[in-house]
Amino acid sequence: MTFVVDLGQSGSRIRTGEISINSTRGKLAGEHPLPALRAIFEEIEKLSVNTVALSCTGFGGQVTDPQPFLELCNKFFGANKVAVIDDGFAGFIGALAGSKGVVLSIGGGVVSVGGKDGKFAHRDGLGSTFGDEGGGFWLGKAGITKALGIRQGRGDDQILLDTFKNQVAAYDALDVKNAADAATLAIASAINLFIAADAGSPTAISIRNEGAFLLAQTIIATWLGTGGTADDDPEIAIQGGPSKNSAYVQGIQAAVLKVLPQAKFINARGDNLDGAAWIAENMPTDAAPLLRWASA
Repeated sequence: MTFVVDLGQSGSRIRTGEISINSTRGKLAGEHPLPALRAIFEEIEKLSVNTVALSCTGFGGQVTDPQPFLELCNKFFGANKVAVIDDGFAGFIGALAGSKGVVLSIGGGVVSVGGKDGKFAHRDGLGSTFGDEGGGFWLGKAGITKALGIRQGRGDDQILLDTFKNQVAAYDALDVKNAADAATLAIASAINLFIAADAGSPTAISIRNEGAFLLAQTIIATWLGTGGTADDDPEIAIQGGPSKNSAYVQGIQAAVLKVLPQAKFINARGDNLDGAAWIAENMPTDAAPLLRWASA
């Protein structure tokens, strides 16, 4: 039996057989995936499995030594085989089911993975300090930043300020303004940015448009990184929480089509859990640096 985990920034999911578990515990800002997984495993029921497939945010396309992950999974589940997978790669496999193309995953962060003829490319996944442009943290942080500025008289957008009223109050209540709680607040505030934009806030619309452009550039760079060209017709899937906003997705698609006019936008055929499960069953060897195995 395979135990499949999808570790994200805003929460985590686990699946094994008929058992599905959702956890609000994700990888905290600046945290390595290993202690985040340990914290999650300590909260769930004890199970016994042979193989564990771990789809993890936080690797930035460079999966680290899988041995400590094997030791962790052996301790909690008796596992003797572990696949450690960059979450973008798991998402790519799950969404396209082997087709050539690109999968853009937008959560608190951003990761884009593409594949063509066995060659893979990974873009962004650089973390909230220096990357993840257009992701949930980026959107929410920009919205709160502008709302705080408007409250101080640096700008005039009452729609934005009204929409972010509770988020500004939450910021005021933070004991430390730049710690993990602040990052969590930013990620949770992405939806308010979309609400403000849909309500006509010019500031929010500008942020949303910039985010869509940046994400389109990430998709394009990913496809070209596989050896693809502007004349190709890759399948492109956009998934994750922020992708539920239709205006955001339409903005991304329009910018992509200016460079990749033959691109085909599809709904993801599966998610990170599906991809990790498929990898565990069908890719028994490393695909470094995106997939590394460890065995007892």
